[in-house]
Amino acid sequence: GNQPRTLLAWLALMQCGARVLPVNPQLPQTLLEALVPKLTLRFALTLEGENAFSGLTALQIQKSTAAYAVDWQPQRLVSMTLTSGSTGLPKAAVHTCQAHLASAQGVLSLMPFGPQDDWLLSLPLFHVSGQGIMWRWLFAGARMTVRDKQPLEQMLAGCTHASLVPTQLWRLLANRAAVTLKAVLLGGAVIPVELTDQASKQGIRCWCGYGLTEFASTVCAKEADGSDDVGAPLPGREIRIVDNEVWLRAASMAEGYWRDGKLIPLVNDEGWFATRDRGDLNHGRLTIAGRLDNLFFSGGEGIQPEEVERVINAHPLVQQAFVVPVEDKEFGHRPVAVVEYASQAGDVNLAEWVRDKLARFQQPVRWLTLPSELKNGGIKISRRALQQWVCENCKN
Repeated sequence: GNQPRTLLAWLALMQCGARVLPVNPQLPQTLLEALVPKLTLRFALTLEGENAFSGLTALQIQKSTAAYAVDWQPQRLVSMTLTSGSTGLPKAAVHTCQAHLASAQGVLSLMPFGPQDDWLLSLPLFHVSGQGIMWRWLFAGARMTVRDKQPLEQMLAGCTHASLVPTQLWRLLANRAAVTLKAVLLGGAVIPVELTDQASKQGIRCWCGYGLTEFASTVCAKEADGSDDVGAPLPGREIRIVDNEVWLRAASMAEGYWRDGKLIPLVNDEGWFATRDRGDLNHGRLTIAGRLDNLFFSGGEGIQPEEVERVINAHPLVQQAFVVPVEDKEFGHRPVAVVEYASQAGDVNLAEWVRDKLARFQQPVRWLTLPSELKNGGIKISRRALQQWVCENCKN
């Protein structure tokens, strides 16, 4: 979680001219040992727990009265953020100050956030979604609240803005707790109309969008309206669809991936970043179908797991659902669902529930419950790990 000193350390490191690589404390030691040597790091600052970076010089935080700051250079490389790659080792996307500010400027061209407003830093700084809040605060000269972890209602006291997932907002509205809130940036899947209607009755406007680590968070956004597109590209972002794949370029784009002291370019020969997201543009608004890499075929029919997951996730007792392919002699592959249920879920017959909501070929042939060992503390569950677990279970 973020503590006030996490933020202060980050700002101090930027003021020293350092390139900051924030690390999720939940990352396994073996992964860090594989990653760190390629990133040519020299110092480590550990705010709590053991120093996991034995080969690096440990830094201490000390209060100092002397003012020190490098000259402001918008083009300076300022952050390295690990992508949550679904395959292979995470890559470190490197951004300049200018790119982060371009990201902030684009979001704030759509979402009002002024000097009197106060955004809760509710997301971790090792994700671009958390960094996005910090840069919007710096760009707008507004206020930002950073509190030690406590129930969300208490953390939001006095805040006008927050970045939340739909379940958090549902809970706040049900408790009528979101008194000072006036604007929410919602992350995650499709946003139900009932949620945004209820929020607007309590004086809260909701926005949603589409973002990537490589683009310092949000690329497209809109005020939530119940339709399943993610909005139009924000100022300074451009989109092309090539063979159903979303290509992007933007002022907020990373300079490259950092490896062995060098920047590896992100863009293809045409100067665009190919996202591997499947999508289409309609009247300037982008709709994302899912990851191209997740698409599989069953009896000749293409199945995009995210489309099936969206339907299952709409069930009130489902927390999250995943659909993965298992090999099948007759069909090539068949879909299997792995579901995390809400704590109060008794016997839920999802197979029955999806029958009139999905095409026959899309309906999962087996329903499994998500095992706790696959919840690795990251924001995303690894599809590859899920796939392996399902294959082992379906043999039995």
